[in-house]
Amino acid sequence: MNTHPLLIGAADGHPVAITPSMANRHGLIAGATGTGKTITLQTLAQSFSDLGVPVFVPDIKGDFSGIAVPGQMNDRVRERAGQVGLDDLEMHGAPTVFWDVFGEQGHPLRLTIADLGPTLLSRLMNLNETQSGLMQLVFRVADDNGWLLLDLKDLRAMVNWVGEQRQTLSRTYGNIAPASLGAIQRNLLTLESQGAEQCFGEPAVTLEDFLQTDEQGRGVVNILHAERLYRASPLVYSTLLLWLLSELFEQLPEVGDADKPRFVLFFDEAHLLFKDAPKSLTDRIEQVVRLIRSKGVGVYFVTQNPLDLPEPVLGQLGNRIQHALRAFTPRDQKAVRAAAQTFRPKPGLNTEAEILSMSTGTALVSVLDERGQPTPVERTLIRPPASRIGPLNDAERRSLIQSSPLAGVYDTPVDRESAYEILQRQAQAALSEPTATVTTQQAARNRRGSGGTSRRGDSVLAATAKSTARAVGTQIGRQIVRGLLGSLTGKRR
Repeated sequence: MNTHPLLIGAADGHPVAITPSMANRHGLIAGATGTGKTITLQTLAQSFSDLGVPVFVPDIKGDFSGIAVPGQMNDRVRERAGQVGLDDLEMHGAPTVFWDVFGEQGHPLRLTIADLGPTLLSRLMNLNETQSGLMQLVFRVADDNGWLLLDLKDLRAMVNWVGEQRQTLSRTYGNIAPASLGAIQRNLLTLESQGAEQCFGEPAVTLEDFLQTDEQGRGVVNILHAERLYRASPLVYSTLLLWLLSELFEQLPEVGDADKPRFVLFFDEAHLLFKDAPKSLTDRIEQVVRLIRSKGVGVYFVTQNPLDLPEPVLGQLGNRIQHALRAFTPRDQKAVRAAAQTFRPKPGLNTEAEILSMSTGTALVSVLDERGQPTPVERTLIRPPASRIGPLNDAERRSLIQSSPLAGVYDTPVDRESAYEILQRQAQAALSEPTATVTTQQAARNRRGSGGTSRRGDSVLAATAKSTARAVGTQIGRQIVRGLLGSLTGKRR
């Protein structure tokens, strides 16, 4: 695949483009609703795909799926293409895989509780610092006993068991407050009422599923259909994206200064990642964003206003595309002024006035040059996408899902023995024979007996084997180590 610059559009007759070697320095797409953010996102995602870079894009409004098929050339598209120097624009779609937590508009996207880890799970459940510490303890006890946490019933059983055994466990793990246990149990009920149980279980998705290219070397565009998920639980939506960010950081090797990214992750409605998040988690996210570019990963935040992001994160976004903002109140005007100040100024260009007056399909753009320096801001006419603007119809989507290389791999849930079943058996044994118990050695044998790994296959068995390997994480007898955002760092790929 080529490594030509990723064309964003044209300013004063010259191209404005992201240098591929600087594309992992992250980016921002901002602007009010209806100003063209989605089209800009679509052109960037497809440009990365054409470059051979897999991408992950959440589709909140349900209008992004058209990237999978060629667009329709017409007079309007032809005119815009000529204005930005694309006289030879060839309409084509991008290789696309659809995902959906509910399994309706794409392949089911599931994680195990072990995958998510205690840090992000605490975020998902809105736990305070004390409760989050207890969640860490619950995971530690499960890890020490070799009891797999795969779904919400495993976690509920584990929390209940820790409560029952708290006096004994406190001698080893520290104080276990009944009030905090009660809060966790109530939050688990809330999660279940929101339908979050569909997010957890097996077969669980693997990072390798997102890192694919097609036979032509184009990167696969992974689309998370998130329209229903976003409405039902914005927190579940944002936590899933944080999990993927964590996986990429913990599992990918260092690549140094590569000629193009290995993977690009887009965060739509990016403000949700930081809304009401405790400072400890925000600090970790900032650290991961800073370090992950050395893994060859570019992170692009999509939001209405750049001030939705913390300043330490905003300062790391070298490639910036700012569509128009609206300013009807003094607070809005202050936000516009602050957004204008994030750009390197260009003599003769009033950045603040441009942000307020730009038409749809036009944006202020500043990118990093080959030396890593931000270019002066340019008023840029955004290029048209080569793929369809607007969604697929139901028949087109079904056809692509059925012909996907992942068809059938994740469709059927699997519920195998894990913490819930082990603790159920232990409780039953205690009722029939007070001295009977399920030992740690028995639990370890359960882990060894189900911990195989396999290559990519076209069956549920292959996908479940991968889930098992990830959930086990490390060999029996070694301490399980978790990373900055709580995911396992010792997974077998």
